[in-house]
Amino acid sequence: MPEINLGRKLRMGMVGGGRGAFIGGVHRMAAALDGKIELVAGAFSSNPEKSKLSGEDLMLDPSRVYASYQDMATQEAALPADQRIDFASIVARNDLHFEVAKAFLDVGINVICEKPLAFSFEQGKQLAAEVKASGKVFALTHNYTGYPMVKEAKAIVAAGKLGRILKVVAEYPQGYASSAFHEEDEGAISNWRMDPSVSGISNCIGDIGSHAQNLVQYITGLEIDEVAAELSTFIPGRKLDDDGNMLVRYKGGAKGVLYASQISAGDENNLNIRVYGTDASLEWHQEHPNELTMKFADAPRQIHRRGNSYNGTECAANTRLPFGHPEAFIEAFANVYMAAAEAIADEVQGNFPRATGYDFPTVDDGVTGMAFIEAAVESSQNNSVWTKLQG
Repeated sequence: MPEINLGRKLRMGMVGGGRGAFIGGVHRMAAALDGKIELVAGAFSSNPEKSKLSGEDLMLDPSRVYASYQDMATQEAALPADQRIDFASIVARNDLHFEVAKAFLDVGINVICEKPLAFSFEQGKQLAAEVKASGKVFALTHNYTGYPMVKEAKAIVAAGKLGRILKVVAEYPQGYASSAFHEEDEGAISNWRMDPSVSGISNCIGDIGSHAQNLVQYITGLEIDEVAAELSTFIPGRKLDDDGNMLVRYKGGAKGVLYASQISAGDENNLNIRVYGTDASLEWHQEHPNELTMKFADAPRQIHRRGNSYNGTECAANTRLPFGHPEAFIEAFANVYMAAAEAIADEVQGNFPRATGYDFPTVDDGVTGMAFIEAAVESSQNNSVWTKLQG
């Protein structure tokens, strides 16, 4: 685990994630897992009464439960240094990420934010400039980078064990939206992610395709040069994509295939990646996260399992339990939080950033994600023409 020598728990505030929200609860559990972070404040809903009730659910001091994120930022910043929050966790809708993050950065409070980074690429670039000017920590919760075996895969690639990377296949199929084809009332699955005024220009690629893109870049270090994409809206009446297929050209010559879908009936959360090199390949599946497969042209396959001594130091540093005791989604989220907490503790003590760096997705990763989303949509709108990512 990262070193956090602050002598106390980091104080966390949350924006969004109130009653009925899935991802807010995940963030709270992940942040609390290692006993280094304590939730002390929040503006849990744009509805003040719902925010108040959510604060009661979480047994928070009513004076630290706010009617709006603006009130929270202003009033928390006005508290003495030994009381105010050290960072704000943003789990609100996509269209709010930029303005909420800016509000806290402007008053000198660090930020951990859900993906995607912002509503648009231009907003993302503006936010990156805000982060740089503030000197504060900004972490983006691409949580799949937190899995120990993903970190092992990254170390294997970095050590050159695959040789030169030739091809990458990344898939993120889900089937939850398929029920809309058989229900008169699709209210159970029709949510803000399908509303372009809230979600932005993409649903499926923005929501889960960006995870696949980020996973490729994290493991391989490859940067996308251009994409040829076909995004589809299969569910009648929808305004945004629910499925996407694309070819990818990476800088340096590697090629890729990326597929994301929410209408792949029977699939649950089947994010997976295959990386093919001149010497070997590797394969990882999110639904079986404790195993990493290496494959060779002239030797038997190797199965690497989390928690064993043969794994590298980064894998070991992000492992909590001995081998044979599965770790998964919450722990991966917690690894992102702990890496960000290391940076936040350094910032609080005036030691940020440290020369050795940190291992969490940053605002720059978020900008790349926004560029990827916009290039995919542009390509699809232009008959899948090859489209370069904006710089």
